[in-house]
Amino acid sequence: MATPMTPPSGASAFLARNGWGNARILPLAGDASFRRYFRVVEPTRQAVLMDAPPPHEDPRPFVAIAEYLTAAGFAAPSILAQDMAQGLVLLEDFGDLRMREFLDVAPEDEAAIYERAIDLLIDLHEVPAAAVPPYDREVYLREVALVTEWYCPAMGLSVDEPGYVAAWEQVLPIVEAAVASPVTVLRDYHAENIMLLPDRDRSRGLGLLDFQDALAGHPAYDLVSLLQDARRDVPPAIERAMLDRYIAVTGAGADFEAAYHVLGAQRNAKIVGIFTRLWKRDGKPRYLDYLPRMWGLLERDLAHPALAPVAQWFADNIPASVRQSTPAA
Repeated sequence: MATPMTPPSGASAFLARNGWGNARILPLAGDASFRRYFRVVEPTRQAVLMDAPPPHEDPRPFVAIAEYLTAAGFAAPSILAQDMAQGLVLLEDFGDLRMREFLDVAPEDEAAIYERAIDLLIDLHEVPAAAVPPYDREVYLREVALVTEWYCPAMGLSVDEPGYVAAWEQVLPIVEAAVASPVTVLRDYHAENIMLLPDRDRSRGLGLLDFQDALAGHPAYDLVSLLQDARRDVPPAIERAMLDRYIAVTGAGADFEAAYHVLGAQRNAKIVGIFTRLWKRDGKPRYLDYLPRMWGLLERDLAHPALAPVAQWFADNIPASVRQSTPAA
């Protein structure tokens, strides 16, 4: 079921109250949540209207993280106006030059763009974490449970759920022990949420979007989000080079790469569950198209020795033949 892109009923009055009464409201994008985005256009200026309708969405975390990022020198959209009761936020418009589409037509620039994205993460990890909740074991386990909650029933599988939790309990200490100082984890840092802004040298020329779910956790998580992209194939050579770049600059210890793969498996398992839920619960079958990529990424992470207990659970409970098939929408 496609997300309807009719402007919310209160949009025109909200814009009028904030000096945009003559603007046209044009559809821009919907996403995997209930949020929708519209471009607000006047002859000499434009902005983006975020519709984050209560009670399904709460735009306050987005506003708080945007202000945190801006104060730290990063390019997050400026907040031009807000109405929390209606879930409406008017944002600076970063334009249409998104990293994903840019690389589709300029693959020769792939290494250079990914280097900038890695360097931005290095910059972010050098500043104190935002005042956000921790990315801790409770959250990790709740997220990986989406596989047994949504994917396994959709595939007709009866699995060992207690064993699944126990396997993750064995490997998550690798991540927890490595978090000497938590950093801000944006959680959806990838090519579709990074805008190219040539005039923003201070922020590596990159604009940030979709960070409202930020938590404080391990620095490897956003590297996984970027380099094991759910929606774009990142060449293994680029992933390796960028991981090496981060480790070389930051001096991350020997345990960093193990944590990277544990978090990769955690994130990719979560996404398998989320994309299945988007199909089954939310009527968005297009997300099933991403499952083969997600299984490929997950299996690469499970091959790391640190993931042995989790890899064994998957081998025992979700056969390769099932992973290679796509649910019938």
